[in-house]
Amino acid sequence: MRRAPRLNVSGVLINAAALALVLSYALPYVYLLMTSIKPAADVQQIPPSFFPAVVSFENFREVLRSSTLPRAFVNSLTVAVLTTALSLSVAVPAAYVATQYRRRITTIFLLFALVTRMVPSVALGVPLFQLLKSLGLLDTIPGLVLAHTSAAVPLALLLMSAFFEGIPKELEEAARMDGCTRFQAFRKIVLPVMTGGIAVTALFTFITSWNEFLYALLLTSEATKTAPIVIAEYNSVYGLAWGAMTAAAVLYSLPVIIVTLALQKQIVGGLTFGAVKG
Repeated sequence: MRRAPRLNVSGVLINAAALALVLSYALPYVYLLMTSIKPAADVQQIPPSFFPAVVSFENFREVLRSSTLPRAFVNSLTVAVLTTALSLSVAVPAAYVATQYRRRITTIFLLFALVTRMVPSVALGVPLFQLLKSLGLLDTIPGLVLAHTSAAVPLALLLMSAFFEGIPKELEEAARMDGCTRFQAFRKIVLPVMTGGIAVTALFTFITSWNEFLYALLLTSEATKTAPIVIAEYNSVYGLAWGAMTAAAVLYSLPVIIVTLALQKQIVGGLTFGAVKG
């Protein structure tokens, strides 16, 4: 008689714990989405309801009719894309040199990058304000890009350094033996291997700039303010516009979700890079 398969209790418990963890992260966003499609009267009701009694898109229409939020979205996207491109152009070659050609100065360089990540942004706000003002870049997109890049480059440098540590030096040595210069070996051999790590670093850099609030608050005004500033302005002396704020927050989260889905294969490859050797 064939024996019934045994229940893997540990596997069930692990899956249940993973599902509970995913739901705990997803629940706030689902509640945000449910609030954004409620009519204005339902948003303010006490006690609040999780699901809307009537689905309404009036909050989204109000947000999209606004003259400031669409422009702020364009500013945020422009700054985030330029910050990501500039940060990667600096961090990728710097991390490669610092990890593949170990010297005391490169170790100090990486340590300095780590220390700068520990400095609170609020401590750098006033110096950045004075610096950009003296350069004539205050309340401009390039000025905000430079401010965001100053915060994003140390993060990108540390991430890329960790990925470059997993590359065997034999790859470059073989390319050099085949006649490649050091730059050609980096461009033709190393960079194609690092697409996953670059994708992960690009995503984290993009999110760092996309979600940044303090520098945008200090360094911009009406013309160049970003979406986080505009969304925060729904909290005014006249009250908190929950419906419009949640609708704007849902729209603001879409670019990050789209970028993550577009890069998911590279991200998975980057996160598992170097996990198995031999």
